[in-house]
Parts: sequence; C-alpha cells; structure tokens
Amino acid sequence: MRPMYLALSASLLASTAMPAMAGKADDTLNWATDKEVAVVDPYFSVTRELVIMGHMGWDGLVLFNNETGEFDPLLATSWEWKSNTEVEFDLREGVVFHDGSTFDADDVVYTINFLADEANGVPAQSVVNWMKGATKIDQYKVRLELVQPFPNAFAYLANEISIMPEGYYENSTIGADGTRDLSKVTPIGTGPYTVSDVRTGKYVNWAKNDQYFADGPKGTPQIGNINFRTIGESNTQLAELMTGGLDWAWDVPKEQALRLEESGQVQVVNEKTLRISYLAFDVDGSSGQDYFTDQKVRAAFAHAINREAIAKELVGPASVAIHSACHPEQFACSQDVPHYDYNPEKAKELLAEAGYPDGFKFDLYGYREREFTEAVIGDLAAVGIQANLNWLQYSSLLEKVQNGETPVNHMTWGSSSIPDVAAITSHFFSGSSDDPAKDPRTAEALARGDTSVDPEVRKEAYQEALNIIAEEVYWLPMFTYAKYYVFSNDLNFTPTADEIPRLYEASWK
Repeated sequence: MRPMYLALSASLLASTAMPAMAGKADDTLNWATDKEVAVVDPYFSVTRELVIMGHMGWDGLVLFNNETGEFDPLLATSWEWKSNTEVEFDLREGVVFHDGSTFDADDVVYTINFLADEANGVPAQSVVNWMKGATKIDQYKVRLELVQPFPNAFAYLANEISIMPEGYYENSTIGADGTRDLSKVTPIGTGPYTVSDVRTGKYVNWAKNDQYFADGPKGTPQIGNINFRTIGESNTQLAELMTGGLDWAWDVPKEQALRLEESGQVQVVNEKTLRISYLAFDVDGSSGQDYFTDQKVRAAFAHAINREAIAKELVGPASVAIHSACHPEQFACSQDVPHYDYNPEKAKELLAEAGYPDGFKFDLYGYREREFTEAVIGDLAAVGIQANLNWLQYSSLLEKVQNGETPVNHMTWGSSSIPDVAAITSHFFSGSSDDPAKDPRTAEALARGDTSVDPEVRKEAYQEALNIIAEEVYWLPMFTYAKYYVFSNDLNFTPTADEIPRLYEASWK
C-alpha cells in the first residue's frame, strides 16, 4: 500500500457510544463542506454546493435518470425536435413557484433569453452559450432555438438550466465592475425545497416545499429540513458526523473513511464519479523541455505508471484505470483504443530507443491530491525519469497550461457531470488553448461528432478522434475518480456517478 494521510484522533474513533442523531429527531438533515456560500443562485455561484442546492430549490425542463440513462420529463411533459437546432416543449401545468406565482411559458422564455444574452454576465458561459433563445408558442408550449446543432443540449437542460420566475433578475443590481449583486434577491424556484434562512458564508437552511407537484421524477420530499453549514476543517466535519452534529458529508479522504467505516457508527459508501485524472504532454516543445515531442517518450510514461494500483490503493474501490480521453460511462467513450499496460521494462526500452537510456529530469505540474501525483513520480523514478514537482493553485496552473509552459501537467476534469464524451474529448482536442496537440485530424473528427444528432455518426467520429489521441499519446488518461460518502445510520441516501447528490430524495429509516 502507498502511504496515506491519517487524521482522525484515536480518542474519537475509540468512542463506543454514539448519541441519537439529532437530525432524525428534529427531522433535519444537516450537511457541510468547507466551501462558503455567498450567493444562493445556481448561475451566479459556480460551486458544487450550489449545483446540489440548485436541484433542491429549482427545477429544469428535464431530469437525467441515472438508472435508465434517459431524460425524464420535469417541468416539461414532452418535447419534439423540429430540426437539428429547434426543439419544442410542452410544459407541465399546475406548478407554482415558492412565492405562489404560477409557472408557465413566460418563465421558460425569460430564463433562457436571460441566460443566452452574454451581456447578463452569467459566469459559466459554456453552460449557456449554446442556446440562441426561446419563443413562447402558447401558455404551456415553448420553442428553444440552438446556436448550432448541439447533441448535449438535453444533458445541459437537465444538469445546468434551472427555470426562474419571469423578471427574477430584475430585482438585482449590477455594480461598476459588472458583477450582479444578488445579496438582496430572495431565491425563488419550483423545486422540492425552499430557502428558509441564509447567513452569507455561514449557512443555508432549506424547508420542505409542501406545494411541490406530485408524480414528478424528483418524487415527494420526505425530510422536513435540509440545512447546510460551512465547516472549514475536515476533522471538525468528521467529528460532528461521529457525534451527531452532521448527518451527511462527502469527499472524505480514503483512510479516514475506512476508519469511520470500522467504527460502525456511520454508513460509508465509495461511489464512482464522472471526474477523470490525466497527464497532458507538451507535444510541441513550447515549454522549453522538448522530451515530449517524441511519441516514444510519451509511450514510455504510459508504460511506466501503474494506474491500476493508484486507482485501487489510493482512490477507492469504485475507481478504475482508463485508456481513452473520456469517462467510460459517457456516451461514445469507447475504450477500444491502443492500450499501454503497466510494463516498466517496456518503458525503459522505449526511452533507450528515444535516446534516453539513462532517463532524464523534467518539470511536472499538479494541483490536486498530491499523494496521487507523488505515486506517479515514484513510478517514473523506477525507470530513470526524475520529476521536479511544481505544486500550484488550479487557476495559476491553468494559466501556465494554456500558455504552453508545462512540460507535463497532472490534472483532472469533471465534465460538469455531463454524461457525454464531448464534455471531455471535444473540450480538450478541438484546437483551443486547452488542446496540447492541436492536431487537425482530431479537431475535424470531433467537429463531425459535435454537430450531429445521429448517435451512430457521433460514435464513429469520436472513435476516430479517441484512436488518434491514444496512438499519439497526447494525453495519458489515468483513472476515474471516486468519492467517499459518510452519512448517518438513520439516513436513506443513494449516491450517483454524476456527483449531484440528490438530497431531496433522502429519507429517514
């Protein structure tokens, strides 16, 4: 086993008695992360916490079904594609917002046209800039027009596009720096929970929406209150889980999670996610270290690193090693590409053929889960490659990557929980500043896949691009991420791979 971090105190884990969970007694699910929530808005607060809360407080037109892989009707009841860039939705009747106003086509048209207007300053433009606008057909029917054919439209509608009441953002002000001030705007959606109290940077409390419509795919909320708190120290979070102050937490480090599981006082689940780990190489030598312009050197890296061991020993049992530049559970993510199995001797042979029989030294950049990157460094050292580790904040590292300054970078990508290969492969290999190779062959193939709504055309195009990326080793796909969830023995909760915890579906045992 590789070294892992230990954190829980022996005295805490030695405790054999646990008080009754206050959460169940008070009908309140308490959860926490280390992130501060400044604005309760799914568009102007781009954190995972607001993704979770966004699904609690707001609804979209459709909802992704993790079990079937299909999209279920939510605020829409049915839809029909009129062309590759136009889809019409019939809307659900009888839905009310938290303020008592009635939902209809005007709200959908307002929301989509607000998001599509770049002047309104939605931070994550890639989430909304595929929409050209919406038109009202009648009170419960709308037409959505896309900028161009966009196969991931429904994935974004399900995960990212929450419907606001007409005129919602007119109550906010825009500062001199262009930032929209939402501090005085009361959050209003149609979702299964409604905001009951907020203290900026401290907590957000939610209450069950007793007026939530029946027979929808989100079901009927069961728990009376779901309260979020910011707790900066992970050890404090875990201590509160053990003593009943919290009922739910996620992203718990593996060693801590296993110790908690041994105690029997909480439930522990390791669940796959759509986030992947990868190494990207400086293919054109722009960093000043030109080792990686040689495909044999890149292939040597691929054979030198024991991805399976890192996945299972460090990440968790739900993690798997991957071979394609995408997540295996995404649409069209074929793993039928050239593989580079763990083979240190083969790595040494390739290095010698490339003119580096004694290896070399290079700069490796990373930003997340340092122990994973250190495991990579250890494997490379075993074949004579010495890495000088540069550890940066994500924003600083991203700038260097996009400027071509990193010989090799070890990074991750979560795809915004979009279950489609385009959310990874097309982002990184279509010729943008994130593309390490800028190979016109991959860009052309991906463009074919990205602009077709025919599944078979898309699969063929993406297979072509994934083969090129693997043959050339522009990337070394590493492994899928997995998260450890820890929650009360009193709680019914099922995690999902899209990293959108459906707390609104939770219930007490």
